[in-house]
Amino acid sequence: MAFTAKDVKELREITGCGMMDCKKALTETDGDKDKAVEFLREKGLATAAKKAGRIAAEGIVKAYVDGNVGVLVEVNAETDFVAKNAEFQEFVSDVAKTIAETNPADVEALKETKCGDSTIGELLTAKIAKIGENMNIRRFARIETTGAVVEYIHAAGKIGVLVEADAENNDATKECLKNVAMQVAALNPKYLSSDDVPQDYKDHEKEILIAQLKNDPKNASKPDNIIEKMITGRLAKELKEVCLLEQEYVKATNKETVAKYIQSVGNITLKQFVRFETGEGLEKREDDFAAEVASMIK
Repeated sequence: MAFTAKDVKELREITGCGMMDCKKALTETDGDKDKAVEFLREKGLATAAKKAGRIAAEGIVKAYVDGNVGVLVEVNAETDFVAKNAEFQEFVSDVAKTIAETNPADVEALKETKCGDSTIGELLTAKIAKIGENMNIRRFARIETTGAVVEYIHAAGKIGVLVEADAENNDATKECLKNVAMQVAALNPKYLSSDDVPQDYKDHEKEILIAQLKNDPKNASKPDNIIEKMITGRLAKELKEVCLLEQEYVKATNKETVAKYIQSVGNITLKQFVRFETGEGLEKREDDFAAEVASMIK
């Protein structure tokens, strides 16, 4: 029985297995989808499908820098225990290197990319089947530069940062960018500078500040021009907190900004930064240990 690319896609959706595994299963079963599912189950691959609905909000962020290419990738698992597993961490490192070498367009393209004799998607499915937890390649960032790119990993992969600068790629530059990356990890800026802040963000924050002042009896009766000055001042202060170059440099003793610190090092122009925090924005799994034990002794 012949089969089409659509059949391969459907089998992949049913089982969660890689495209090449699905193609092989359909070849071995003459295109019979039900038999192909059984074939994959017998090979221990389709077990991943049963785990696909589980929440995977733990995991690690890995960084990889090779010359002028830097990569940051987040791969999630269900538990922190698996995130510390050496085999899991090796897989994430392989994923990061593959991204650096092949520059895939997105996560789906990455899963179709070869890593050794298998695709990343096939390796992921195999790891899910072997380790026994749902896993997910959530996101990645890749920076290729003519300047310098530096990585920083905090708390064994809880937070990862890449920083790129237009500068000579020497030891002084790398030390400077490493310090800046630590600043990004610690204070979580949203933008590079106030020039990069979208106008709608500024307008929204201004509306909130206006409402706060009007709801404050001490300020509500003040003239509009005074309130406007107060809003301008408060907004400027808030932007300093969310814009990297305008933040107070955490290692400074004289309250200099990050921009001033960078200028003091040399001819370095910061271009961009990327910060991933493991599981941010994802629903966390809440285990009921007592219920779990009770279910085991029934």
